[in-house]
Amino acid sequence: MLAVNYTTLRDKMKTYMDKITDDYETLIVTRKDNKNVVMLSEESYNNMMENIYVMGNKSNYDWLIQSKAQLENGMVSTHDLPEVEADE
Repeated sequence: MLAVNYTTLRDKMKTYMDKITDDYETLIVTRKDNKNVVMLSEESYNNMMENIYVMGNKSNYDWLIQSKAQLENGMVSTHDLPEVEADE
């Protein structure tokens, strides 16, 4: 996580935005009176919102945890998928 004041961010906006998107960094922009702002990439934001949604639905979350435990305990099966021929 990075922290920068507003003036520095304004002077080096592209550099910080590239760090946020390319390096998956989160940036705290410090401001007067502790009115700070957090910047993150759209991809990180979407991921966070999806996680909040999944974890907000208890039955879905419980199902995912159970599935994860089954995977970790080797309770998996494999299947051969039929080959699909492409139309020429």
